[in-house]
Amino acid sequence: MAVLVTGGAGYIGSHMAWALLDAGEEVVVVDRLSTGFRWAVPAPARFYLGDIGNQNLLAQIFAENSIDAVMHFAGSIVVPQSVAHPLEYYDNNTSKTRLLAAAAIAAGIRHFVFSSTAAVYGEQQDDTPVLESANLQPKNPYGQSKLMSEMMLRDAAAAHDFRYVALRYFNVAGADPEGRTGLSTQGATHLIKIAVEAALGQRHGVDVFGTDYPTPDGTGVRDYIHVSDLVSAHLQALSYLRRGGEALVANCGYGRGYSVLDVLQAVARISGREFEVRYGPRRAGDAANVVANATRARRLLDWTPRYDDLDAIIRTALAWEEQLMERRVGDLKELQQRLASAIF
Repeated sequence: MAVLVTGGAGYIGSHMAWALLDAGEEVVVVDRLSTGFRWAVPAPARFYLGDIGNQNLLAQIFAENSIDAVMHFAGSIVVPQSVAHPLEYYDNNTSKTRLLAAAAIAAGIRHFVFSSTAAVYGEQQDDTPVLESANLQPKNPYGQSKLMSEMMLRDAAAAHDFRYVALRYFNVAGADPEGRTGLSTQGATHLIKIAVEAALGQRHGVDVFGTDYPTPDGTGVRDYIHVSDLVSAHLQALSYLRRGGEALVANCGYGRGYSVLDVLQAVARISGREFEVRYGPRRAGDAANVVANATRARRLLDWTPRYDDLDAIIRTALAWEEQLMERRVGDLKELQQRLASAIF
């Protein structure tokens, strides 16, 4: 049996494809390559180029492969962009999740692991780590689009022989410790990615949005989780479903937060390089403090994180960014050689 990974050419999806292969699973990837990269898909995985909104493509994938589970990562994730273009987010994140779930159910697939987000919680009333039972009050269309998808999966599970785990991610960062994949999208909005790029001279500094939040240093506080720990939670979720586990929603985070300034100082220290930091007003849709209570995932999924350390996260992100720089230099040299051969 195989596992279908949607968005498997992207940041988290490519890590998931590698982790599944490492675990001895057969992997099928579908990705439209809007933000992902074909080279990020592991060679042993079977790849389909296309959009999960294409029902004919989904029918083909399910007909040509013996799939018993879907891991759904495809979607749009930029909060300010969701505020500016809400209907695009409801289409890509919500409507297409409905199509994917319907196709999976029609194909008799019973196991579905969904990439959700801590953005469903919005702004909580206190600074304690947030539980899955907290009030759900998204502050932006991104969070709302994911919450609507969770609701659809809940109702589908009640009506069909279909079970799911929705993992609510906190701030995912870092890269594969073996250097096989990482966050490669140019113009990415992840703070650690931005800071590492700035430290390596790939960006002209870092913008800090908001210095007047009710936090110790006035900047936003987030729970940063290493991408390898996140995909291990997905593996545990798959095992849980295959053992007959019921529908489940669980947080994925470490239970403590770091401010924007904490992260920037750590990147400067680890890289040994200073970079410009610019301060500006808050962005629409951002919350002050978002930290996970991940007791449920640890207990019910038997999930044990291995990389719960901000410095370790930054080191792997830095190593991946250096590797990307070398790749770009190599690509440029290859292009120059081809041009020279064409001329002469």
